[in-house]
Amino acid sequence: MNSETVVTILCGLAILVGVAGTVIPVLPGSFLIGLSLLAWAIWGGAGTAGWVVFAVGMAFVLAGMAASAVLTGRKLKQHSIPNRSVVIGLVAGVAGMFVIPVVGLFVGFAAGLLLSEFLRTRNIGTATSTSWAALKATGLGMLVEFGLACLAASTWVIGLWVAAAT
Repeated sequence: MNSETVVTILCGLAILVGVAGTVIPVLPGSFLIGLSLLAWAIWGGAGTAGWVVFAVGMAFVLAGMAASAVLTGRKLKQHSIPNRSVVIGLVAGVAGMFVIPVVGLFVGFAAGLLLSEFLRTRNIGTATSTSWAALKATGLGMLVEFGLACLAASTWVIGLWVAAAT
């Protein structure tokens, strides 16, 4: 097995982890996909095809990261949800990972967000409404980023076929 094959296998695994990381916040996401595409372009032995794959894949990665941030941020501003509530939700989510296996991150995030919004608004109805809006905005951002990360991964797979065929 030569070094180009090893690089290709490692990059493929890293891209797979990166795609999963767009949905599972504990794992590195789009950033890892971009680094893997760059590593494959440099050391994968694909030549020009590797650089084309890197350029197209990075366009998808950057679009996914930007769309996720813009969509989520716009919805949070639209519902006047402060960043503090989201940060408290994230901290509670990390704590929830250790308390409840598998789903603790999501349950902790939702509970922390709801608690923070309740303390801010002093109204359970308003807190529930704003928390639900924040959860939907976060989910939409993750879904868009996941879709574009899948397109970046597909670009790599197509580039891999092209490189193997030449």
